[in-house]
Amino acid sequence: MILIADGGSTKADWIAINDNKEEVFRVRTLGLNPAVVPQEELRNRIINMFQLINIKESVREIYFYGAGCGTKKPTEILKNTLKDIFFNAEINVSEDMLAAVYASAGKNPSIVCILGTGSNSCYFNGLTMEMLVPSLGYILMDEASGNYFGKKLIRDFYYGKMPKTIAKKFKQSFNLDADVIKHNLYKETNPNMYLASFAKFMFDYKDEKYIKKLIKKGFVEFFKYRILPYNKEKDTPIYFIGSIAFYFKDILEKVAHKYNLEITDIIQRPIDNLVNYHKKNIN
Repeated sequence: MILIADGGSTKADWIAINDNKEEVFRVRTLGLNPAVVPQEELRNRIINMFQLINIKESVREIYFYGAGCGTKKPTEILKNTLKDIFFNAEINVSEDMLAAVYASAGKNPSIVCILGTGSNSCYFNGLTMEMLVPSLGYILMDEASGNYFGKKLIRDFYYGKMPKTIAKKFKQSFNLDADVIKHNLYKETNPNMYLASFAKFMFDYKDEKYIKKLIKKGFVEFFKYRILPYNKEKDTPIYFIGSIAFYFKDILEKVAHKYNLEITDIIQRPIDNLVNYHKKNIN
């Protein structure tokens, strides 16, 4: 049995395939970002999914692609956690950016971007990924991500920059008590996921001028820091992965056109394409 997982900060999609490359089942757990989730909680989120535990002895390979797995220490934490549970398996842990590449570009040179709970980009030359800078996460980077927009919404609400009609709806949708917000940001696990939960407000009010302007500004910032500095030819394919890109693709495409760029494809969930890639490349 082989497990393939695409693990974001909010959720992780798992698909099991047998030796005949046939899908056996698929499940979803809570996010497994080892950079922000304690190791014991990572373990609990996996073992609480009975479909995974039921096959733990028969799993021979795991290909896990996850947010927070771009640096050595958190990658080792997750790898050890998986090895402890799936003790007969060979464990492969890579960053979610590589999953985005396999699910979109395949083996073709392209710029590949993630816009979900977090954000990132790379240039894939057909063999390896070239990153502009290491991702420093939700506090310093993650432009145009769910947590980026969640942070902007909360700040605008508290600073009185949000239009009154929107502010009223925002207040009705969330618990905006300062103590509650600070507790979730500084005392609970997954503060990035907590911030991203506010971004769902944008989906419900995406036709509002304030929301459109907020989204456009975030996308412009993403292009400025995460796409334009690659200085690639205008016809270089550009792929986007993630819900933020998918649900606001009209605005995203307009921002791309501002820079005379065309987006090749926008994929909401990469897991199916990722599995197909592995089916073609697993011996």
